[in-house]
Amino acid sequence: MKCWKCGAEVEPNARFCHNCGAPIASATTDIMVTTTPTIPGYKITKILGIVTGLTPRTRGVLGKFVAGIQSMFGGEVTAFTTEIEKAREEALERLKAKARSMGANAVVGLDIETSDLGLQAGVVLISATGTAVVVEPE
Repeated sequence: MKCWKCGAEVEPNARFCHNCGAPIASATTDIMVTTTPTIPGYKITKILGIVTGLTPRTRGVLGKFVAGIQSMFGGEVTAFTTEIEKAREEALERLKAKARSMGANAVVGLDIETSDLGLQAGVVLISATGTAVVVEPE
């Protein structure tokens, strides 16, 4: 991994750059994520690039059976609700992991999309996309 400030190579679990002393985002650092292009109270000091977290999901045979019965009566198909929620969280975690690996401490402009891949297996794709950035308090 490289330091976001000076570009020096840093150890994977380093908390600070040995060259310039800048804080390094790590796997234990929580990444701020927002759908807005800015974060109130912070200024963007570096734009690192686009990051995406993807997760395709499908229901098993039993889940499809339960969903089929629920769809006959109308209303929410709870058999899919939990899977979609899990997929959303997984896509966000993958997005944050990629941002961390780039040296980011925040992601701005988050967009989450759901797509049906149109396969007979009923695969749904959840994608989380945003811009990895380094922010500092104003």
